[in-house]
Amino acid sequence: MKVLATHRYPGPAFDELGDVEVQALADLKSPRPEVEALVVANEPVPLDLLPGLRLVANFSVGYDRIDLEELTRRDIAVTNTPGVLSAATADLTLALILATRRRVAEGDALVRAGEWRSEWANGIVAEELTGSTLGIVGLGRIGQAVARRAQGFELRVLYAQRTRAETDLGEYRELDALLAESDIVSIHTPLSPETRGLIDARRLALLRDGACLVNTARGEIVDEAALVAELVSGRLRAGLDVFAHEPNVPAELLPLQNVVLTPHLGSATRQTREAMTRIVVDNILAFERGTPLLTPVTV
Repeated sequence: MKVLATHRYPGPAFDELGDVEVQALADLKSPRPEVEALVVANEPVPLDLLPGLRLVANFSVGYDRIDLEELTRRDIAVTNTPGVLSAATADLTLALILATRRRVAEGDALVRAGEWRSEWANGIVAEELTGSTLGIVGLGRIGQAVARRAQGFELRVLYAQRTRAETDLGEYRELDALLAESDIVSIHTPLSPETRGLIDARRLALLRDGACLVNTARGEIVDEAALVAELVSGRLRAGLDVFAHEPNVPAELLPLQNVVLTPHLGSATRQTREAMTRIVVDNILAFERGTPLLTPVTV
């Protein structure tokens, strides 16, 4: 089966693919009817250029940039890579919480600039995690992993999602109540029509002064313009790994000291990326054999 991959995905599993070609979708200029399987990282699929496509193996958990309904209508199978990203993304979430809450990036910048003048660190005073309240928006695999890590820091954990879960990982709250009660809010809900712009200007205003918003999910879940306004005002702090128009980051954020910015690093560990490739390859091999897909995505 002819496979087109948008990148040379990491790990030895990639070499198990037989007839594979690596090419960015932007470089496709004419139809490629021989391509039957496509490996993408949550990118729009150019169906007009791939008329023989039978499988899209998505190197990502999220598939919000893939037209799942249209692919299903055309009887094209879709897979993703759930589960293996949870630990890495949860680790980064805690790193952003710590960096933002303890003002680590500000301290690093101070030292590098040669501006550390006294034992009092030029007035950098932060907030402790112990005893703070963490509000988790979306208690799925990643949200649960964050909640478990939060217990080690003696954080009080709240969670909000569409349905109340039977869990001892946190206390359930309606979203508005969670925002008003939390010192730190961490976003872990998938991007969907229902969650796009979920954290809008009205909901951002519910956050208490000095609260920290961390987003390692999708930038579009938060009203980016409203968040930028809150951060520019200095009322909130944030740790952001995702943005609405990646790789573009709002210019207003770049000089701010109350924001920690990372370039979508949630799954960016060697172990996680290699595990993702393993799932992608195993799905392709299963499709070739005519056996059930490991991680199918359906409408």
